[in-house]
Amino acid sequence: MKNKYRISVLMGIYNCAPTLQEALDSLYAQTYQDFKIILCDDGSKDDTLKIAEENARLHDNVIVIKNERNMGLNYTLNHCLEYADTEYVARMDGDDLSMPTRFEKEIKFLDEHPEYAIVSTPMIHFDENGEFRCGKGRGEITAKHFVHSSPICHAPCMARTKVFKEVGGYSVDDRLLRVEDYHLWFKIFVTGHKLFMLDECLYKMRDDRNAVMRRNWQNRRNEAYVKHIGYKMIGLPLWYQIYTLVPILKYLMPTFVYNYFHRK
Repeated sequence: MKNKYRISVLMGIYNCAPTLQEALDSLYAQTYQDFKIILCDDGSKDDTLKIAEENARLHDNVIVIKNERNMGLNYTLNHCLEYADTEYVARMDGDDLSMPTRFEKEIKFLDEHPEYAIVSTPMIHFDENGEFRCGKGRGEITAKHFVHSSPICHAPCMARTKVFKEVGGYSVDDRLLRVEDYHLWFKIFVTGHKLFMLDECLYKMRDDRNAVMRRNWQNRRNEAYVKHIGYKMIGLPLWYQIYTLVPILKYLMPTFVYNYFHRK
């Protein structure tokens, strides 16, 4: 594919056949169209790959690659990154939706603010009953923004490709599955690059029962681990390590209590 685009959209896809077409349609509807989409199938068992290949047949800015077997999102996104030969990379998940002006506003910010390496936006959370929460922007990210959770929303982000590649992309480690983005932001921040969260919600995250079920023991343990090593990376005082217990406490919280606070 001739390099005639400014953005490569990295999409790791796995068993998302019911939602993938809607996600892709939200990209085709972008007001800014200078992008290509790199779809990497991570060993799906449903029709995900078939849908992806059909889109590649119909759209000349869509390419499809695949892993030999299920490898996890960190490996899959690195596989996509190998095909990113554009100035910028953007993320997108196969079960979410991008608002029409997302790319237009993100690339405008990065073009006008060369001092920032990454920009992202808050997300609108939705399920089968509709929208129930919208996140908030933080502006420029500081070290303390890393304490409670990942300071940058992963799926709606756009970044300078050279920065992702400079830090070696996503770290492939079973202890970082489901928190590969959190660890990536630590790696980028510690090198001196600046990150920014816009105020406007430009992305819709599907946050239904399946998403809640993914918050299992392994994922909570991994979150505690990435906090532990990440706080050290960016030089937070030792007492901040108490916050590494928060994911474990969330796992122990009764489901109905967790769901209540999550929706709030």
